[in-house]
Order: sequence, then structure tokens, then C-alpha cells
Amino acid sequence: MEVIETRIDVKSDEFKANYEVMASLVEDLKNELRLARDERSEKAMKRNEELGKIPMQKRLDLLLDPNTPWLEIAPLAAKGMYDRKVHGAGTRAGIGVVSGREVLVHANDPMIKGGTIYPMGVKKTLRCQTICMENNLPMIMLVDSGGAYLPLQSEIFPDSDDGGRIFYNQAIMSKMNIPQITAVMGLCTAGGAYIPAMSDHVVHVTKTGAIFLGGPPLVKAATGEEVTAEELGGADVHCRLSGVSDYFAEDDADAIEILRSIVGILPKPEKASVPRREPVPPLYDPQEIWGIVPRNISMPYDVREIIARMVDGSEFLEFKALYGPTLVCGWAYIHGYQVGILGNNGVLFSDSSLKATQFISLCDRQGIPLLFLQNINGYIIGREYERGGITKDGHKMVHAVSTATVPKFTVIVGASFGAGNYGMCGRGYSPRFLWMWPNAQIGVMGGEQAADVLVSVKNDQLSRAGQPPLPQEVVDGIRGPIIQSAIQEGNAYYSTANLWDDGVLDPAATRDVLGLAVSASLNAPLVGRKQGHGTFRM
Repeated sequence: MEVIETRIDVKSDEFKANYEVMASLVEDLKNELRLARDERSEKAMKRNEELGKIPMQKRLDLLLDPNTPWLEIAPLAAKGMYDRKVHGAGTRAGIGVVSGREVLVHANDPMIKGGTIYPMGVKKTLRCQTICMENNLPMIMLVDSGGAYLPLQSEIFPDSDDGGRIFYNQAIMSKMNIPQITAVMGLCTAGGAYIPAMSDHVVHVTKTGAIFLGGPPLVKAATGEEVTAEELGGADVHCRLSGVSDYFAEDDADAIEILRSIVGILPKPEKASVPRREPVPPLYDPQEIWGIVPRNISMPYDVREIIARMVDGSEFLEFKALYGPTLVCGWAYIHGYQVGILGNNGVLFSDSSLKATQFISLCDRQGIPLLFLQNINGYIIGREYERGGITKDGHKMVHAVSTATVPKFTVIVGASFGAGNYGMCGRGYSPRFLWMWPNAQIGVMGGEQAADVLVSVKNDQLSRAGQPPLPQEVVDGIRGPIIQSAIQEGNAYYSTANLWDDGVLDPAATRDVLGLAVSASLNAPLVGRKQGHGTFRM
């Protein structure tokens, strides 16, 4: 492989200006992550302490192996929603190492609304289960929740992707032989009682953990019987009498030690094999990405400069370098794992779409994971390009992305608009993980373009009616709200709040995150080399 020779002048005014803007965005991101992790009311913290519970971060610290990485999932889910205090959708989740085994941990945070489950909390749980099923990861659940947030029950309960789907997925995961281990560390009520009941192993903390289909208030209302939570569904009841729970724990710390012991006895599957070599750092500092990415998202730059600061040794074997130049394709290593990379250097033309199709097919047949670096306004449009077959050639690329079975990873490093999002493996195309940078924008199209389209449509209607075009003040009145809406609903924080991605990343940390993600994905077998693609329209 050849080393990518950078053409970036890190002393230029342009680099410095870009760097300052991205540094500010990253600082904002760190502040948001800190708030999501630490901002809890004094009342909630005092109540947690009175109950003898360990705070969430300490629970994770005790559970995870010391000095091992933690890949957090959707830490800013539900940001800005509800009363702006349901941080992380009320949960912490991520992939870490427990007793030497990669696992996914999903934990209710009882200091956020008592662990009450909001609609985005359901969505986050379902996302975590999908990650487990796609990557064959055991799932550890630290349950501490008062149940669904009833004022929003219609958004939590009835549909195919609402709360009931959690238990459906548990059954499917069991069928797939994916271990599910639950620690009951607080209330586990109503439908939530099925989480431990459908798990392989259940650890139950005495005095604070309780499992029941209907809590004491409901029991009294329905039957007149007065009973405490401990009497109704405490650890002694379910470990000694009902058999729902398997391990009796004295407190949180004891429960976590039991969890670690359970994971320690799980059989360790052999991880899938991809071409590997000894990892080495890039030749260029990854933090230089801050100065490479333009302040204005519409400004072009060479994606090779990003790749050079992500991959081992800054080495890259480029595929069809002279053909379809608006898409860069090639092979590299990230933390020792070989990957096939596709990065945008402009809109997608027929030639770049065909190049992508061939490259994706090669990687899929050879069992090489795919990394998509999205900075795309879409496919080329116009009479000449339609006659040249851009629709059918774009279809081939979308088809290849859809049917590729090797692990796919997507990072939105800039724009992600229109069908370009699809061709470059957006959320709807099942990447194992998808992240955004804090400068990224996503939508059907940019705000300026959307405003121009609507104004043009309106003027066409007026023209057909024999009327003059819209006056400038009316045009401005139409354009302003559309552009503002696109900015608000297309930014990285809006995306991550709605769980359109798995988190917002500091660009300089992307290499390390990708290494962790590829490692986690290899817990599932590779099937790409055994399966082919469907028919491409020629």
C-alpha cells in the first residue's frame, strides 16, 4: 500500500480558521456529553443514596474490566425532548469488556425520573437489541425502572416498534443463543417484569429490587390487598418461592460481582476472521482533521486527507483512482483490521456509482468490512445524466449497499442529503453502526435548495395561471422559515436526539471508535463470501 502524501498546510490561515471552528464544536459536544452523564437533581441523588444504590457511573466502573475501552451508544438520545432532563433517553448503554468478553450493557438510570421509560427510551433499547443480534453480543441489563411514562403511553405501548417489541426481541435473541443477563437493581414492573423473566440469568438485589406485573398501588386498587414492594416481588420471593430470579444479591456491588462471574462462565465464541496486521498509528495527527474540514459544509475538500489521519500508517491502496473521481474507494487498515473505504469527493455520477458497485462486491466476496465516509449532496441530476443512465447506475450502487452482508460502518463527516444518504449506507441500509461529526447535516436536501425548489414550484403555478412571479419580500418570507427549519432539523444534535445515529463523535476520536466497532462486529460470523448479490439492472 502507498502512503497518502498530505497536501495540507497546517500553518495556513484557512487551516487555522477551520481548526478553531471545529475545536469550538468539539468543546460544545464534550459539554453536552458531560451534562448527559452527570446532571442529576440533588433530590434524585439523595434518594438514590438513601436506598443504598450505587450511582450509574460507578455501577459501570465496577462492571467493566479495568482499563478497557467503552463504546457508548446514543449518549445524547432524547436531547432537548420532554422537559430537557431525560438525558440519554433515561439510560446508559454501550459496548465494553466484562470478564474478558465483549458485551453490550444497557442500564436504566434511576436518578433520571426514577428510571421511568419514555418513548425514546424504548427506541434506544430496541437499537441496543439490534446491535446485539447483528453482532452476536451478550446483553447485560441493569434494570431499575418505575415503568412506562404513562402520559405518553400511546407512544410507548401499541405499535410494532414500541415497548412490546422489546420482549419479542428477547425471544428472538434467546432463539439465536445470545446470552441475556439481567440484574434487578430497582423496580421492574408491569411489562418490564418480562425483561428478567425472559433472560437467561437473573440477579436480584434484596430490599431495592422488585419484580411484579402490578405494583402495590395497583394491587390495592384491584384487590384491596395491602402489600409492600418487597413482599410482593422482592428478592426473597423470587429467589426462594417463584423461581423467577436465580441469584440473590445483598446489594448493588454484590450483584455486579455476580454478573461478572456469570459472564466469566459463558463460552467464548471464536471471532470471525478478517485480514489483519500489527496496528500502527497514522503518520499524521488525527486532530489535524479539525483544520481540514471546511467551516462551510458546501466547500469541497479531498477526503483522502481524512483517510490519511484515520488509517494505520496513513497507507491506502486506492481502487480505480482515475475512474469515477468523485468517489474515493480503496483498502486500508484501522487498528490492524482491514477495511474497504468509500469516501465522497463530490456528487455521485454514473462512473462513480459503477465503481462503488464493483468495489462493494469485491469487499463482500472477500469478507472485508466496509466503511462509508459520507459527505454527499446526492446523485447528479439533469437531462444529459438521465439519458446517460444515472438512475439505473445509481440503482446498482444502492443494490450493492443493500445486499452486502459484511459489517458496514458509516460516518457522516459533512453533508448527507437525498439519495446520496442511501447510496452511502445511511441508517436505512443497516450499517452495524452510524455516527455523525458535530458539523454534519442531514436531510432530503439542504435548506437553500429546498427553499429554491418551493419558490420555483410556486412561480411555475403562477406562470401557468398567467400571473407575475412572487415579489421578493414574499420570496424572503418563504425562504427564511424553510432554511431555519432545515438548519434546526438537519443538525447532528437533532439527529442523535432522535436516534438516527449511534452518537456524535469528535473527528479526532473516530479512528479509535471504528477500531472498537470493527472488533465488536467480528463476534458474529462473516457470511459475505458465501452469498452473492441479486441482479443489477444493466
